[in-house]
Amino acid sequence: MLVFLNAHILAFVFGLLGNIIAFMVFLAPLPTFYTIYRKKSSEGYQAIPYMVALFSAALLLYYAFLKTNAYMIVSINGFGCLIEITYLAVYIFYAPIILKISTIKLISIFNIGGLGLVMVVSLTLAKGPKRVALVGWICAIINLAVFAAPLSIMRKVIRTKSVEYMPFMLSFFLTLCAIAWFFYGFFVNDYYIAVPNIVGFLFGITQMILYCVYKDSKKKTGEDQVVKPNGKGMSQGDFDVEVMVCDNNQSLHNK
Repeated sequence: MLVFLNAHILAFVFGLLGNIIAFMVFLAPLPTFYTIYRKKSSEGYQAIPYMVALFSAALLLYYAFLKTNAYMIVSINGFGCLIEITYLAVYIFYAPIILKISTIKLISIFNIGGLGLVMVVSLTLAKGPKRVALVGWICAIINLAVFAAPLSIMRKVIRTKSVEYMPFMLSFFLTLCAIAWFFYGFFVNDYYIAVPNIVGFLFGITQMILYCVYKDSKKKTGEDQVVKPNGKGMSQGDFDVEVMVCDNNQSLHNK
């Protein structure tokens, strides 16, 4: 009884911690959408990350309702669905007409159609615990795919020896989030939640290690470029071009 009570309390603590950290992660794109609001245009920005986040949150919300009593999963993913729908609504509102149409089509196919397909298949082919297990496996696979997404960013960091595309604090909070949800899943015996977060933790640690390895590389590279290999100093024109390239890279990073 005491062991069960301790596990129940620990599950609540880690679930609450996971909710708080995930809440902050969901709010991370707010500066991007404030920029879109000020510019009155979302051209040049991508909606796909928010569609994926909405699909993942909606799927986990459906899983939580099937599982019952999964209040921690319901609370954060309910908020996640709400905030991602808000992001997409702002994106579509300020998008050019062609981008509006293509984004709405993608949302219809991926989010509405994809989630609808999962619900129809699970309700038709399985019942009771088997239905929960089926949706749980789908959630685990989707979450593994989401956690694997930063691989492209890590490749870019290694290739460019620059961490400007991989903010340390985001990697740090995503790692904390993975730890919290792993222990929540562990203490409630929900391995569909726990196992993907092991992968999330490993990727988060890898990203932070890469950040520590390459955080000074850009500065050193910049210092090396001031003097050319032939011994001549960089001309003001060459320096201006270099600054322009850095500014363009930063603007792409902001997008």
